[in-house]
Amino acid sequence: MVNKKKQQLNMKLKLWLIILLIPVSIALYTTTIIMWQQLKELPMVKQFSKEEKKDVPSFDIEIPNQYIPVYQKAAKKYNVPWTLLAAHHRIETRFSSMKTLESPAGAVGHLQFMPCTFVGWSHPTCKDLGKGHIKKKELTSPKTIKKYGGYGVDANGDGIADPYNIEDAVYSAANYLAASGAADGKIKKAIYQYNHSEEYVDNVFYYYKLYEENKKELVYNSKIALKAAKKVE
Repeated sequence: MVNKKKQQLNMKLKLWLIILLIPVSIALYTTTIIMWQQLKELPMVKQFSKEEKKDVPSFDIEIPNQYIPVYQKAAKKYNVPWTLLAAHHRIETRFSSMKTLESPAGAVGHLQFMPCTFVGWSHPTCKDLGKGHIKKKELTSPKTIKKYGGYGVDANGDGIADPYNIEDAVYSAANYLAASGAADGKIKKAIYQYNHSEEYVDNVFYYYKLYEENKKELVYNSKIALKAAKKVE
């Protein structure tokens, strides 16, 4: 008899527990759905206003000082913003700080060019994503690049257009972006041509705007740092 009462009591407790858990479960489910919807609506990178700029992490704004003069010279030659070149460099290889300058898809160098874009898509082996079967001698030959209509540039005049040389890579990127619309102010169009991804466009454009807003400070700091480095040498 006692066991039967205990069983009834246990059943009542379980029933009450279930009744109490139902609204809690509904509330948790509703909260999760709302949060998920909000997260889906967030951009891949936060767009900061001028008022919020002071709160941007310093590592987002900083550019290695030695690269800024290279960006500026290439930008002047091809009539594109140097801050756009910096943004691409930041997104592609984190200012060349990645362990390898070769991607699984076959992109190479500081600015991650597909070989067919660098040497020219009329190369007989170029198709699909543009990896091709291009020998290094062909890839870096200004004569071959001219023949196949590529965007590779011999920026330092050593007779080689090398995507692994920072000057050649930056000038080549400037050449390509200019031809893709950046020279006419069509920044987002040019970014999209560089990589057909809306997420990529958002990310590069974010850094481009951030560097544009801080470019005077960035240039000033780089000049001071480079002068200090020369004195040490």
